[in-house]
Amino acid sequence: MSQPENVTPLKIASAERAIRHVFVRDLLLDAHIGAYRHEKGSAQPIRVNVDLTVAEAAHGDDLSNVVCYATVVDGIKAIVSEGHLNLVETLAERIAASCLEDERVRVALVRVEKLAVIPEASSVGVEIERVRHLS
Repeated sequence: MSQPENVTPLKIASAERAIRHVFVRDLLLDAHIGAYRHEKGSAQPIRVNVDLTVAEAAHGDDLSNVVCYATVVDGIKAIVSEGHLNLVETLAERIAASCLEDERVRVALVRVEKLAVIPEASSVGVEIERVRHLS
């Protein structure tokens, strides 16, 4: 299966650094988002991609030992359901902050795309990277 054109493969996982790569690809949701009058009052389709750099722990085949992608997705859905946002940047920031609440997550790379805004473009949006600053 080929890599979608809108996703750049990253070299995140590292045995040497004990890093795991947890990701969510092409999560399609309807969101109340947009700063323009015609975008308010109705939902529009978005696509969310998330790449997380996660500090590995002892695996032990137990869900509590890992950053669960289903939990990440549930968090994104909860943020989207909170209500209207003007900017995809705000949504991306909230998603990154939510992911970084798990202390095992070191870096969150989040891409949010609006899929039906500009007819000539398959998508428009923003990608951000946020890093946990270790103290």
